[in-house]
Amino acid sequence: MTAIRPYTSPVDPSPIIAPSILAADFAHLATAVHDIEGAADWVHVDVMDNHFVPNLTIGLPVVQSLRKATVIPFDVHLMITDPERWAPGYAEAGAYNVTFHAEACENPVALAGTLRAAGAKAGLAIDRDTPVEPYLELLPYVDTVLIMTIKAGFGGQKFMPEMLEKVRDVRRRIRAKNLEVRLEVDGGIAADTIEQAAEAGADAFVAGTAVYGADDPAEACRKLRALAERATVHA
Repeated sequence: MTAIRPYTSPVDPSPIIAPSILAADFAHLATAVHDIEGAADWVHVDVMDNHFVPNLTIGLPVVQSLRKATVIPFDVHLMITDPERWAPGYAEAGAYNVTFHAEACENPVALAGTLRAAGAKAGLAIDRDTPVEPYLELLPYVDTVLIMTIKAGFGGQKFMPEMLEKVRDVRRRIRAKNLEVRLEVDGGIAADTIEQAAEAGADAFVAGTAVYGADDPAEACRKLRALAERATVHA
């Protein structure tokens, strides 16, 4: 069997703002995406299967349809069992980044290679109750690490600052190994929390209610970006 070699890709150090359409009006998803065009970097798509997490959201057919409605890169977060079976389909549908959960995958390195072969970046998500240390050695094989700052499976939860120690641990390893890996946080990210996450080392930020609960989602994205940039400069 051919060994899979570590892979890195160029990463722009500027913050990524990724509004989660989980917080948008599901009856008008295309409009919700258009509302953030020019202000957001990615669209975060939360896929839940009512097995890995106790909730059910959208799946591949919606992603395929929505992909035709916008040019913003899709950041697909798979909160599902058996990601080896389902994840490649999202890459083939045109997702920019496909993130699967460490807790649901038997061979993360192999799946990351499959996703890259299908044309997507590969992301590894770490849930609230999962230690990050066992997965630090996998960082050279992925493009994104997603640290959950809440428990995966529900939107609108309160940010848990104690999760930022995981972010610091991952950032230290990225720097020590000189890796080009995005470090993303998801859960309770808003104007009053994004600076903490950026100071801890995150450079990609999933925001749901903070964007789609605002009167002007695009302006909310711009404000979040400014806060993240300010915290990054001072970190």
